[in-house]
Amino acid sequence: MKPIIYQLLPRLFTNYCETCRHDGTIEQNGCGKMNAITGRVLKSIKDLGVTHVWYTGVIEHAHATDYSHFGIKRDNPHVVKGKAGSPYAISDYYDIDPDIAENVEKRLSEFDRLVERTHKSGLKVIIDFVPNHVARRYESDVKPVGIEDFGVGDDNTMFFRRDNNFYYITRQLFAPSIDLGEGDDAYVEFPAKASGNDCFTAFPGPNDWYETVKLNYGVDYGDGSRHFDPIPSTWFKMLHILRYWASRKIDGFRCDMAFMVPVEFWEWAIPQVKKDYPDLIFIAEIYDVALYREFLGRARFDYLYDKVNLYDTLRGIQCSHFSAARLTNCWQTVEGIGQKMLNFLENHDEQRFASEYYAGDPALVLPSLIVSATMSTGPFMIYMGQELGEPAADAEGFSGHDGRTTIFDYWSIPTLRRWLNNGKPGLSKLTSRERWLRERYGKVMNMCNTEKAISDGSFFDLMYVNYDNSSLNPHRQYVYMRSYEKTTLVIAVNFGTNTCDLRIKIPTAAFEMLELPRGTVECVDLLTGETAEKTVSDESPFDTFIAPHNAVVWKIEHDKIKKA
Repeated sequence: MKPIIYQLLPRLFTNYCETCRHDGTIEQNGCGKMNAITGRVLKSIKDLGVTHVWYTGVIEHAHATDYSHFGIKRDNPHVVKGKAGSPYAISDYYDIDPDIAENVEKRLSEFDRLVERTHKSGLKVIIDFVPNHVARRYESDVKPVGIEDFGVGDDNTMFFRRDNNFYYITRQLFAPSIDLGEGDDAYVEFPAKASGNDCFTAFPGPNDWYETVKLNYGVDYGDGSRHFDPIPSTWFKMLHILRYWASRKIDGFRCDMAFMVPVEFWEWAIPQVKKDYPDLIFIAEIYDVALYREFLGRARFDYLYDKVNLYDTLRGIQCSHFSAARLTNCWQTVEGIGQKMLNFLENHDEQRFASEYYAGDPALVLPSLIVSATMSTGPFMIYMGQELGEPAADAEGFSGHDGRTTIFDYWSIPTLRRWLNNGKPGLSKLTSRERWLRERYGKVMNMCNTEKAISDGSFFDLMYVNYDNSSLNPHRQYVYMRSYEKTTLVIAVNFGTNTCDLRIKIPTAAFEMLELPRGTVECVDLLTGETAEKTVSDESPFDTFIAPHNAVVWKIEHDKIKKA
């Protein structure tokens, strides 16, 4: 199956508060809970064509809320971003975040039941693995017997030592350019530790990851030397954490900032985990195309984010008048590994497609959606509320008005709130546009696995024979084919504001490679259900009309072609 991933933050997803305050506390703004992600909710997600749910931010991380009465040490709010904190400032790798539990003392059991419900709904579970950094305070209160916390036994008089878990800025007090408080409430760290974004100074700025501490995998960033033999302490601790979560019956890890961790660690760790859990998938967040093949080959990842290639190009076409013809370069860049690329239009790091900073109108999404979902057999991912056109129009608190849905604040998402309807998901409270959009997403994402040409087929770019086609503007339209056995899809997208009547040339090479017969055939557009008789030939063009900001996916069944 082609993985179709739905990313959601439980903290936000099932929060039904309608009166959230700017920078509000959990008492004021509420918080979504795992138990509210019921079988009924999961079925509605699955109906979109989803195969996997990525539960983001479920591992315990630093937050301003005080859970000390449950035996969880309090985080200093001065080194927490927002009231809810970053899901990537992990404070206990072995625990579930108390914010998202109805019964804090049974938070791990609630997570296990969520995994069971998800599997029962026919969906698989992905969670984050955050290997590069931890919160400024890291302490596990539920770690297994014999496991030491990160930093225990470190020699903090040295910047680097192979078996230190952290990097120390020796003889310097941690002094970022933010308020660290005064008196008993002040945050004091001496010696300072390096921050997670490879900030090897005691003085990180407000845009640095000052709320996190960089983990040491045996690389001395002072001189660039690498010390992997014998195996560093951090490697063993991280391997145990991976096995711990795998044993809780999850199906995969999305590995945060995987390229900031030495490839040698992944090469060592992933095969050991897969020996016991062979079906577990590893997805790498990565932003360097030059590293793609190494992280798939040597590091053994199953899939990689394709942010800097396809995502950035699609955004450029939508927002910056990039030529649509640049999409050819996207598949050429990942030729041979395209099936390993995870494509998306939104995630928690990026601005919402519907926001004023991106497209401004969610109804313009179809060309980008079709290309991102159907260009390859690799995974496609959407972010909670994307299918409803969530615009992220709020300034929630630490996260300002920036076109993103906050990951730092206690908040509620209006479009999701109305669709979920207090646990009874449905269309009744959605606007007409939101209903239309959800139906479009569902049609495209279901098509990804009902059509073998998309989930398992081959790709054929048609732009090279249509560069001089007067009916096609290569800056605004893009055309290609997907084919599997005796089915071929002709896919055309229109990023432009004008209608177009395309007369698409199909070259002789396509007929030979795809074993496509020539003749006339009754085709169906999989997006609209429209049927029409089309000519399939290398001597006559394939005609189609496309509305502005729209697409067509014409299905040709080889056995139904009437030979000329």
